Amino acid sequence: MKKLFIVLFVMPVMLALPFNSYAVSPERQDELMHLLKQDCGSCHGMTMKGGLGPALLPATLIKTPDYILENTIKYGRETLAMPAWDGILNSVEIEWLVDQLKEGIE
Repeated sequence: MKKLFIVLFVMPVMLALPFNSYAVSPERQDELMHLLKQDCGSCHGMTMKGGLGPALLPATLIKTPDYILENTIKYGRETLAMPAWDGILNSVEIEWLVDQLKEGIE
């Protein structure tokens, strides 16, 4: 009975929670937000409205699948001066950054 309760009630609730926000500690979230605003902002504009790189605003990213954005961050774009962040950021951190960009940063 206890296993059935877990399967029917606890698991769906756990699956509904946003995984990335719990997988990245609050301290690391602060570091990643700083990286996003400073390092990414140096090319994409400090307000993410574009610069050397394209705008990274929710309205411009909404139609782009997450996996495309994640791969761009992870592997970069060699011909477009976009550096690869693989080895510096892990997959969960990259997913968290994509979520932040799609929600819009302050």
